[in-house]
Amino acid sequence: MELTWSDFEKVGMRVGTIIEVNDFPEARKPAYQLTIDFGNTIGILKSSAQITKRYQKEDLLNRQIIAVVNFPKKQIGKFMSECLVLGAMGAENDIVLLQPDFKVENGLRIG
Repeated sequence: MELTWSDFEKVGMRVGTIIEVNDFPEARKPAYQLTIDFGNTIGILKSSAQITKRYQKEDLLNRQIIAVVNFPKKQIGKFMSECLVLGAMGAENDIVLLQPDFKVENGLRIG
């Protein structure tokens, strides 16, 4: 299915900085619970991310990432995920996070 430019503009992809990382032992697949700062306009959102194969918690803290911030919230066990962290998905769910090459302002729109 081909998207229109109007469809693409509806996707709220933004830059955020991970400010907290916690284990998520209740998740069915290994994951972390992330707290991400998207700046003053959007604020702080939480997400669950299955990125434990490539990333240790200390590697994620203060890392800028790209996430979709305008999806509906999703209940994952007792955790409410408020955004979708984006990454390139390899074989066996081996995810590499998308991130800016240089530090930029939190909340900047991707487009």
